[in-house]
Amino acid sequence: MSATRSNFLKHGGVAMIIILWVITLLSVIAISFVHTMRTDVNVVANSLARVKAETLADAALERAIFELAKPQNTPDRWNADGSSREWLYRDITVTITMQDEVGRIDINTAREELLRGLLISQGMVEEDALKLVDAIADWRDADSQKRLRGAEASDYIAAGLNYPPANAPFQSIEELKLVVGMTPELFGRLQPHITVFSRQPGFNEQIAQRAVIRALTNVNDEQIDEYISRRDLARASKLPIPNFAQNTSRSLSTNNIPTRIRSDALFPDGSRFVREVVVRRYTDPKRPYAYLSWKEGRDLLANINEDANAISQAANATTGNNSGNDASTLGKLVAPNKTP
Repeated sequence: MSATRSNFLKHGGVAMIIILWVITLLSVIAISFVHTMRTDVNVVANSLARVKAETLADAALERAIFELAKPQNTPDRWNADGSSREWLYRDITVTITMQDEVGRIDINTAREELLRGLLISQGMVEEDALKLVDAIADWRDADSQKRLRGAEASDYIAAGLNYPPANAPFQSIEELKLVVGMTPELFGRLQPHITVFSRQPGFNEQIAQRAVIRALTNVNDEQIDEYISRRDLARASKLPIPNFAQNTSRSLSTNNIPTRIRSDALFPDGSRFVREVVVRRYTDPKRPYAYLSWKEGRDLLANINEDANAISQAANATTGNNSGNDASTLGKLVAPNKTP
């Protein structure tokens, strides 16, 4: 009887150990399953949030294009003057900014004096700025003859680069990063203020940011501040925007000038989606506009904080949808003293 009981206890202990191992194994599987499901839920939630933000940003973009299609003398038309408008949809804020590209400096067609002034205003010493302006000119001109301080193929080889200058106009502002003497830090400071789409030798100070106006070499900060104050006052009062007499290379906005539109969808938790396009308008009803540039996401976020200070100095503008639908079908446009 003692042997039987001992044998029973022995086998019972083995069974208990097996049961404990099975329970442990099932627990591990259950925990792994719960973790996998939680990850899947988070992925789906993030995907839905991105889709929602992207849809809102695109809706704001379409409305902005609709506004651009209106005749310029239309009352309450949203002007592409660099100011911004907020669009509130539930708890998501969409900020839309429109600016004609003539508010920036075109690195293909700008006068060299203006490029030099822009570089100096962004922290370069004059000697280095002169070298870089010549290098930029050597990159964009069609010949292989080196300017006094410029750079042609042999200089790129000497700098350890495996490519020569294009000897052609810049296709995008990002191509400027390839010019010998350009640094990532300097390009980051220049990026919000340059373009390849205006095709103008100068810029329009009526819509330009302060940093662009500072590129003028014959002005000081006091003159710029005084002009911006007069400009903002005129815009807020809906009066004609004054000219800045010191801008002798003025280029005015026309319907032929492309417009940059940025829509930024911001969630309460701080996540955001940014869409930025450059659009050219046409008179052909079958092709009313075309996109020249289309960007989204992280490559745009670095410029937002820098642009925000300049944008906040301007009066609020407007946004829209080229389908002709009123903004109230999408959400509420928030603007001081006005509901579109």
